[in-house]
Amino acid sequence: MPRFHCPAPLREGQPLALPAATARHVQVLRLQPGQPLTLFNGEGGEWDAVITRMGRSEVDVTVGAHRAVEREPARAVHLALGMPANERMDWLVEKAAELGAASLQPLHSAHSVLRLAGERATKKQTHWQSVAVAACEQCGGNRVPLVHAVGDLATWLKTLPARDAAQPVQRCLLSLAEGTRPLGAVLAAARADAPLLFLSGPEGGLSPAEDTLARAAGFVPVTLGPRVLRAETAALTALARAVGDG
Repeated sequence: MPRFHCPAPLREGQPLALPAATARHVQVLRLQPGQPLTLFNGEGGEWDAVITRMGRSEVDVTVGAHRAVEREPARAVHLALGMPANERMDWLVEKAAELGAASLQPLHSAHSVLRLAGERATKKQTHWQSVAVAACEQCGGNRVPLVHAVGDLATWLKTLPARDAAQPVQRCLLSLAEGTRPLGAVLAAARADAPLLFLSGPEGGLSPAEDTLARAAGFVPVTLGPRVLRAETAALTALARAVGDG
């Protein structure tokens, strides 16, 4: 059954005009009145629905029963990353959403090839959010990862809150420098439901100064093994390991 993200309040028995983007997606698939579909709004679970009317640009449905099904990882895993160039960021966002990332923070860093500012940065953020939505529609995820506005690494590090001893977020820095710990050892020592925040660099990694800033902000340098992975591969490997161990 086709699944659609519907960012609106949903309740059983509710007649609903689908938001414009969702309606457009239904029309592209040439669905017809009477056909069933599944809706989710990111607040948990999913709803059955039936199409009642197809207009030129509007689609009306009746919302059916709610199913409290969740397909999310046991722990929330957040990615902060130096943006890879070209289409690799699109691919990274898509796969991160499929794997169950809780959020993504795109960052400029010293070695970044991709530089975004102003309207172009806003458009890219909107585009990446739509990529995450589409990935969740496809994979069955009912909570769409939030793609934050593009930020500057040094500035972003300064905005991080102080560590909370009652609910610590384990901060991990993907690093090739000396003195790193195996990611598996860090995961084994962390609570199974404790949230994780991974920071990874772009092509070329973080600069020595950025590495120092990250460690000062409480990031533990971790390694994924002896091989040098592409920027997008490293971030997704860490995410897959974290959700798999959780």
